[in-house]
Amino acid sequence: MLDVDRARRETPGCAHVIHLNNAGAALMPRVVLDTVTDFLQLEADTGGYEAARSRKPQLDGVYISAAAMLGCRPDEIAIMENATRAWDMAFYGIPFEAGDRVLTAQAEYASNLIAYRQVARKRGVSIEVIPNDEHGQVSVAALREMMDERVRLVAITHVPTNGGLVNPAAEVGAVTKAWGALYLVDACQSVGQMPLSVEDLGCDMLSATSRKYLRGPRGVGLLYVRSEVLDRLEPPFLDVHAATLVNADRYEMAPGARRFENWESNVAGKLGLGAAIDYALDWGLDAIWRRVGHLAEGLRQGLAEIPGVQVRDVGQVRCGIVSFSAEGWDADGLRSELLKHRINVNRSGAGSTPLDMRARGLEELVRASVHYYNSESEIDKFCSLLATLCEEVAAT
Repeated sequence: MLDVDRARRETPGCAHVIHLNNAGAALMPRVVLDTVTDFLQLEADTGGYEAARSRKPQLDGVYISAAAMLGCRPDEIAIMENATRAWDMAFYGIPFEAGDRVLTAQAEYASNLIAYRQVARKRGVSIEVIPNDEHGQVSVAALREMMDERVRLVAITHVPTNGGLVNPAAEVGAVTKAWGALYLVDACQSVGQMPLSVEDLGCDMLSATSRKYLRGPRGVGLLYVRSEVLDRLEPPFLDVHAATLVNADRYEMAPGARRFENWESNVAGKLGLGAAIDYALDWGLDAIWRRVGHLAEGLRQGLAEIPGVQVRDVGQVRCGIVSFSAEGWDADGLRSELLKHRINVNRSGAGSTPLDMRARGLEELVRASVHYYNSESEIDKFCSLLATLCEEVAAT
């Protein structure tokens, strides 16, 4: 069992808000906040370059921590300015050719869908959507039927932004491995709330962010690239960090995944990411996952008991993201009303996951995402207030 009281004491924001927007940006623990602000103060006192050089062992340690979290080698990790850039660097690093096929999920994030369409237009690549199964998740059986030697890439979002679904990423990985296709996992919403192993997932590339369930600062992400596939990829752009100019006509890329980085980076944010990973590992990702699942199911049960509220989550395995609609309320209006009571939730619109939302006839959802430092009393307060708001609307 997690010591929730300790987790809340070590999270300054818990004194001010009921934060149910952890899938957007979680509340930082004190150690992460101190790590970032202490380094910024050091920069102000000594200079940016000088501060970074003095923290080189800690910066190297971020790669070691990330590798420990994902079960890979430190040289398979790149630290990026955000998860979108991490994903882009992997995706656009694939040398697509006309006739290649890319298979993706129905609940894929819109930014990824835009990238697929751009490559389809420029390279003559076919983009195909894997059907869902009866549970609303990626159908592994359908994927097996779709595979052939022309499939260059299978790319899915592990946990979609708009609901509680956890796609069967490891089962997808087993299929891609059998065919020798590249496999890219967008793990923005899953890293930090559940234990992940790139070996278990079978993925060749994985992108993740700092700010969500890892509880790190904004403006930092990470990319995992399996060493065995490095020669099949080339970063879409290089600089003096990612490559060395051997002579006027030739360059050599940096060894390992750091060839996907660039020289200038948010050093304070990188250190904050490392502190956030270490903090999560100290709690234990298995324990975090159990706590998150307990709170999320309690929230779903509470919401289901409120007249006019409909929980919209799908999937055999569901996570800490709880999506719902409330009769008489649009998502933005409800978010604003809850904010008056210092309760944070978020809105998911069809523009974020257009294929999934429109297939289900949804234009928007309210997204309440829990983390292990949330308390049962916060969940009860949220459900009680929501019930009152729904009653008031129904009475008008």
